[in-house]
Amino acid sequence: MNNPAQQLRPEGEMTIFTAADLKEQLIATLSASPELEIDLSQVSEMDSAGLQLLIAAKNECLARNGRLRLTGHSPAVREVLDICNMTAFFGDPVVIPSCAQ
Repeated sequence: MNNPAQQLRPEGEMTIFTAADLKEQLIATLSASPELEIDLSQVSEMDSAGLQLLIAAKNECLARNGRLRLTGHSPAVREVLDICNMTAFFGDPVVIPSCAQ
């Protein structure tokens, strides 16, 4: 049976201050399907705890023979992925909006 991807859209911070709550949301979402799509467009701030959550989510999806897809990378998310050189790890296309002049 092929389960459709579950969707999660965190809003605001993905930091040490919100990590525990976000982890619970991830666990609950993954219990329904090993396929997970996380829309990061509303993430205003991310630190290493937020990055660790994304890494754990990917590893858990893979352990369940599923897949994690990240979409809507906000500027805060792109900055952390770039600084930590983790963009390729997740394997999702990162769309960088053009600067209108």
